[in-house]
Amino acid sequence: MYGYELVESVRQAVDVNEGTIYPILKRLTNEGFFETYLEESNEGPTRKYYHITAKGIERQKEMLTEWLDFSSRVNQFMKEREVK
Repeated sequence: MYGYELVESVRQAVDVNEGTIYPILKRLTNEGFFETYLEESNEGPTRKYYHITAKGIERQKEMLTEWLDFSSRVNQFMKEREVK
């Protein structure tokens, strides 16, 4: 996806400002989780596309495991303190 597509995709799930996404993409690229390339567009300026790397896929799996563990613990915490 190119940058704007990524922003729009994230916005469908989370209310986030475009100015928040681009610095994150830059950091993830600098850390080797994404690669970028430029491609000419028929509809305007050249677009920067982002491609997840093998390192990025591995980190995504790690983060998903961490998130599932965390959210499970929070859900259990809330369930145990449920008002009856």
